Parts: sequence; C-alpha cells; structure tokens
Amino acid sequence: MADLDDLREEVRSWLNEQWDPDLTVRQWWERMAEAGWQFPTWPEGLGGRGLTAAEGRAVAAEVVEAGALGPPFSLGQVMGGPVVLQQGDDEQRARLVPPLADGTEGWCQFFSEPEAGSDLAGLRTTAEKDGDEWVINGQKVWTSGALAAHRGMLVARSNWDVAKHRGLSYFIIDVDQPGIEIRPLRQMNGQAHFNEVFFTDARVSNDNLIGGEGNGWASAVATLAFERSGLSNRVPGLSVALPGEKGHMLDRSAGEVASAPSDTGLGSRAFRSSTEIGRLAAERGSSNDPLVRQELMKLKTMGSVANWSGQRAREAAKAGQSPGSFANTAKLAGSHIGRAAQQLGPQVLGAEGMLAGEDAPHYGQVADMALSVPAGAIAGGTDEIQRNIIGERGLGLPKDVAVDRDMPFRDVPKSQ
Repeated sequence: MADLDDLREEVRSWLNEQWDPDLTVRQWWERMAEAGWQFPTWPEGLGGRGLTAAEGRAVAAEVVEAGALGPPFSLGQVMGGPVVLQQGDDEQRARLVPPLADGTEGWCQFFSEPEAGSDLAGLRTTAEKDGDEWVINGQKVWTSGALAAHRGMLVARSNWDVAKHRGLSYFIIDVDQPGIEIRPLRQMNGQAHFNEVFFTDARVSNDNLIGGEGNGWASAVATLAFERSGLSNRVPGLSVALPGEKGHMLDRSAGEVASAPSDTGLGSRAFRSSTEIGRLAAERGSSNDPLVRQELMKLKTMGSVANWSGQRAREAAKAGQSPGSFANTAKLAGSHIGRAAQQLGPQVLGAEGMLAGEDAPHYGQVADMALSVPAGAIAGGTDEIQRNIIGERGLGLPKDVAVDRDMPFRDVPKSQ
C-alpha cells in the first residue's frame, strides 16, 4: 500500500467496527490476527498483511489513537517470529508463528551463559543428536521472562570439531519439560525479571531446528538484529507484555488490560525523564534551585539526543537500510539517562526518595526506579556490548584480537 492516508483510514474504519473492550484478550487478539492487523509486516495468514515497516507503524499509530488493546509483546513476537519467518521452512512457519501472532504463546531467549556473554559464540551448552531429537545439556543466564515462556530460542553447540562460530545450531525448545530448571534471579527492586536456566538431558525435536545444523550463528545474529530494530521501532503505548503465569492474561477483559500499565518486570518506567522529575521538583519547591535545574537540563539534553538516535534508526529502516549502530547508540543512551535519573530523582525527593510502597510519595516509584536502573543496562545487551558494536560497526575501529576464531572449539582453552 503506497498511500498511508488510505491505509490509516482503512485501519480506523476497521477499529471503529471491531474494537470491543468487553471482549477477552484472547478474543481480541484472535480478531486482530485474523484481520492481519496484529503484526502487519508479517505475511498474510500469519497475523499480518506483508506491509512495510513504515506502513506497520502507521497501523500501530491508529491502534493507539483508538485506545484499543495492542498486540502481545514477548521476545517471541519481537525476535522469534521474525527469525522463523526469515530462516524457517514452510512447515515451521505454519506451526510456530500463529501462536505468537494470536498471543497464545510467549517465548524467551536462551543465549547468554556464565562464560559466554559478550563472546556469545564461545557458548558451551551442548546439543547431541539422538534419533529425531536433540539432547541439551548446559546452563544459560540472564534469561528474561523464562517462567512465563512457553518456548525458548536456544543456541547450543552441536559440533565441537569446527571453529566456534560454525559449530552452533538454533532451536525452538519447549520450556515445560523435566530437563529444564529455572531459577529466578532476584533484583534489588524485588522483582525477578532475569533467570538462570539449567538444561539436564532436555529434549527438542529436530523439527524445531531452525536454519539447519551448524547455521545457528547466522540465526543468532538475525535474532539480535530483530531485537534492536523491533525495540527501536516499537510504538509507545502499543504492545502489551505477557507477564506472570503462562496465558493468565488471555481471559481478562481487553478493555481492562488496554487501560492498565504494562509490567515488563524491569521496574517502574516513571520518573526517568526530565519532564517527570521537573514536575517532582516543582512539587517539592526545588525547581528554582540552580543545581537541580542544571541536572534537569542535562537529563533533557540526553533524552533529546537519544530520541534523535532512535529516529535515525527508524529512518534507516524506512529506507530499507540497516539501522547500523544507531539503535545501539540509543540503547546505550537509555542506560546513561537511567543513571542520571537514578541520581536526580531521589535528590529532588530527599530522604523520602528511599521509601517504597503505597504509603511513600508517588507510591514509591522514585525508589523503585532507582533500584531498577541497573537491570535496564543488562537487558537487551549490556552497555559494554553496545560500546563494542558502536566502536566496530559505527566508528570502524579494529576488533579485539581473537586467536581462537579459526581453532576447533574443543581445542579452545576453557577459563577456570
């Protein structure tokens, strides 16, 4: 569709006829997926209409404007579905994508390991072929939302006799099985968004091997690219997280969920902007304090720069180009903004900035924000990883020396 105005009018008319806040979430998401408005850039019949990224954002904006419930939001919808659509076969697309499109499934990401975070290709979780299945053994860490996930995107080592990047395979594994143990990692804010996960003779069907044996690195890189573009192109106020027990949201009222704040498990998103903290300063009578005003202006400037980086990434995507390191710059800027707010918010609130709970000022959101900032610097790739990508891909700096890049992985020394 070349005319965005016509597209917007079509979506607006459909929403006027179809949006009903009394429907359950399950019913509404099914209706959206069947009409192709759930994930409009996905293929027809799989929750979408094959639209461009720019057209997809236009659809999303109309959903927000109508006050309707947005599509489901888990790592499966952001990354898993797009990877299966790009690198899976027809049978895998037909089987794995529809439950993501209608929100009946949420996925997590089994990538990072205790000794393989920034060097993901050095992972040591193993996948051994056993008939029509693969047996998985190893450990993952920093897994977001594992307790609520139905499946996970898993990268495991299927060949130890080739170089580390060539010995990986990519699977979609069922989480609910005896061989997978999930241990929540409790954060300072009291939540447990991250988990460590142990695989002990867990099993995954060969039918869920994506892209073929030994091609897991390409699928992993594609997953991370979809993560950055998906998060940077996300329309504020649209997507709805899938928290808590599996599928517990589906039978709630769509109108109720649409009006409720989305809980990502990463803590309060309030009081992270100069506008919100500026209002807090005015409320507390410190808006004329020159030191507070100086810090507010720094925070506002950082927010503007981050928005410009995100806009550059979106414009590159609209032009069919890779967003390059713009999305990484925006992600890193978000971490800096969080740390600035972490210092300024409690400073403005004074001693009460340490209080949490309903009896605290603003229900303790300032303290919750301050305690949640470190988690945001980990989720989606740590600040160190973002700096490496910006340096290498954005500034053209040389990569770190890697003597093990072409060595058979079983010969690579293991750190003690």
